[in-house]
Amino acid sequence: MADHVHDTIEQLVAEEHSLWDAEAAGTATDARRQRLEQIRVDLDRYWDLLRRRRAVAEAGGSPANVELRDEETVEDYHQ
Repeated sequence: MADHVHDTIEQLVAEEHSLWDAEAAGTATDARRQRLEQIRVDLDRYWDLLRRRRAVAEAGGSPANVELRDEETVEDYHQ
């Protein structure tokens, strides 16, 4: 299960790098910029999931019971 989360994060990071390369080259489109913003949100959600699963596992619980939170919950965190 953690492998799925890691794989998803790695895929999103690879896509993010590709989109940043297009931005740096001056070839980015509005659609690519919107996708970049969505990737940022998705990465926040998956990193949150990974951290919470690790915390549950360390506390002796079942990380499989920890679900991906919705965008609004994760994006409304204050750090």
